[in-house]
Amino acid sequence: MKEPQQSLHGASRGLIDTNFVCHYPCAMKNVTITLDEEVARWVRVEAAKRESSVSRFVGEMLREQMRSEDAYELARRQFLVVQSRLLRESDSKLPSREELHDRAALR
Repeated sequence: MKEPQQSLHGASRGLIDTNFVCHYPCAMKNVTITLDEEVARWVRVEAAKRESSVSRFVGEMLREQMRSEDAYELARRQFLVVQSRLLRESDSKLPSREELHDRAALR
């Protein structure tokens, strides 16, 4: 009887190759995209450089874009919550550069 071949990470001994394990709850969806030849060539090369499939590479790029937009939106909301303040009363002089950039006064 032939023994099972061992994978790189010892799968036949009960170890798991974590390169193929989803480490977060996920339900993957298949989508079809249309690319011009230049973009398709670029994405294949970039995915190969990272030892990844085109599908995984594009998915990671989209996830990063989504996180970036979420972070921007959070920062925008935090900025808008801060109450604006007048720089001067109508009859007083404008503040100095040092006064404008005094971070302690902004808190």
